Order: sequence, then C-alpha cells, then structure tokens
Amino acid sequence: MKIYIGSDHAGFDAKEKLFAHLSKLKYDIEDVGDKVLDPNDDYPQFAYAATAKLLGDADPESKAILLCGSGQGMCIAANRVHGIRASLCWDEQSATETREDNDSNVLCLPARVLTQAELERVTEAWLKTPFSGAPRHARRIKEIEELYG
Repeated sequence: MKIYIGSDHAGFDAKEKLFAHLSKLKYDIEDVGDKVLDPNDDYPQFAYAATAKLLGDADPESKAILLCGSGQGMCIAANRVHGIRASLCWDEQSATETREDNDSNVLCLPARVLTQAELERVTEAWLKTPFSGAPRHARRIKEIEELYG
C-alpha cells in the first residue's frame, strides 16, 4: 500500500511531521506537495495531485492523506474527482467509521484544529481500519458511483 500525502501552506508543517511519523512506522509514503512552505499556494492543486496518483496506482489498497487549515477545502476538492471517497476526520471514531462504512480512500485532516498527536492518532486509526464489506455499505458506495459517476 502506497500513501500519497499533500498539503497547502496551512497544513505544511503538520504534513512534514506526519510524513516523518508514517515513515518511521514503515509506510510507503510519497509527498505530492507542496514541497516548500508557500503562503500563497492553493489547496486544489495538491488535492488533485494526490487523487490523480491514487487513481493511477494499481494497488487498490493505496490511499491519500490531505491536510489544510480546516480540512474542508481539501475534502471538497478531492471529492470532485470520480472514484474518490474523501472524508474529513477529526477523531479516531470518525476515521474508523468512514473506513468501515464508506471505504474512504482519502483522509482529509484539519491541521489548524488538531494537535500533531491527534493527527497521528486519527491517521493511524484510519489506516488500520478495513472496509467492513457489509452489503448495505457496498450497495451505497455502488449507488454513489452510479449517481455521480
């Protein structure tokens, strides 16, 4: 499983620290930007870079993590891409539920809201939780693809 991670200026420091944390845990992680702190950058380009890499990855277990100030902008931008199920998560319960029920493939995090320790806990919960595969959840995901695909 590969993890693609991206952020704008508001999530830059948190992204750098989360990248280091996940690397220590032996995850295969690729930074899609921004590569330098640029107070004038915009989140849509990084959401697109991460989702494009994710959708181009042959491994269906690969994921993406996006950080911005509130997490909302990244989530909105990522969900514009067909095949992406991005979820804004603020605690371990929301992270676990979106993986179990929605088979979320993109985690969006609010860098200005959560501490670094909280970001790490939410991310680890999200990464470790498998999709339940329950028929009702699979049916709903299929319905989203049919309606919005």
